Amino acid sequence: MTYGPDDQVERDAPDAPFEQLTGILRARLGRGDWRVNRAIPSENALANEYGLSRPTVRRALAALAEEGFVYAVSGRGTFVTDREPAARAERPNEGA
Repeated sequence: MTYGPDDQVERDAPDAPFEQLTGILRARLGRGDWRVNRAIPSENALANEYGLSRPTVRRALAALAEEGFVYAVSGRGTFVTDREPAARAERPNEGA
């Protein structure tokens, strides 16, 4: 399923809550809700915002990190990656 940046997690949806949250956060990142190399809201803040447990939020953030959208800094939080260089690396001849 595709999720938009303004969607909410629905308990009766076919996707697991962490999958829904992953899609919602991915859409928010795509919309530019958070700047590159800046922290996104904490696990606690996201858990409160979406009515989920911290382990569920942690699982969604781990999925986003695996996809290259965010990275975690121990004791500091989760930050937005700069996906532009990776995109350019995939298209080396573009703009040449």
